[in-house]
Amino acid sequence: MNDRTALVTGANKGIGKHIARLLTSEGFTVYVGSRDPERGGRAVEEIGAGARLLVLDVTDPDGIARAAARVDRLDVLVNNAGIAPSLAPPAESGVAEFRRTYETNVFGVVAVTNAFLPALCRSPRPRVVNVSSGTASLTWSTSPNPQFTPGSGGAAAYRSSKAALNALTLYYAQTLAEDGFKVNALAPGLRATDLTPGAAATGDDPAEAARGALHLALLPDDGPTGGFFSWDGTPVPW
Repeated sequence: MNDRTALVTGANKGIGKHIARLLTSEGFTVYVGSRDPERGGRAVEEIGAGARLLVLDVTDPDGIARAAARVDRLDVLVNNAGIAPSLAPPAESGVAEFRRTYETNVFGVVAVTNAFLPALCRSPRPRVVNVSSGTASLTWSTSPNPQFTPGSGGAAAYRSSKAALNALTLYYAQTLAEDGFKVNALAPGLRATDLTPGAAATGDDPAEAARGALHLALLPDDGPTGGFFSWDGTPVPW
């Protein structure tokens, strides 16, 4: 198929831009979702052939509706847009920080996914990839893990929002399975991006994580759904 289409939210930088670039290299026409038209336009120019700008703020219902109206069929949706306001534990975060984080990381995913479901249903092999985080794993939060020190309780708003995203991934997978959907969550690992500025020296190449997203976007008909996977394909415990 050489007429496949994909949408990557938050694709004007970081892991999202790398995912968009990889999808175009596979022959996809990729909608580069960006709430900032100028930054999105620059990303489209950098990615090159196959990339198309789609102005999309995942917290703006009217903007989401306008964007969805532009896309007739969609084969792959990558919910990549996300924020991580602070590393604060819950007692120091405040309700406003939780609301702001969930608005993008959880409610934004629901709004975008639901708006683009009609377009996805027109695909013979619809795939949804939700970019989560290994720090969302409740199992890893209470035992040795490769993501962070167990029991730290930090980044509570971000981590809990990604745990909620994992639950949504499972529910979408269960309800859409009969329509041929494959819906999975990706733990990209610690990457040197704007989302994690403190990882500039220790974070790995975001392009490596993007390859994990590409794998989930290209799953065959007998591939998994409702799973949580590391960038290298290893299952991550909930």
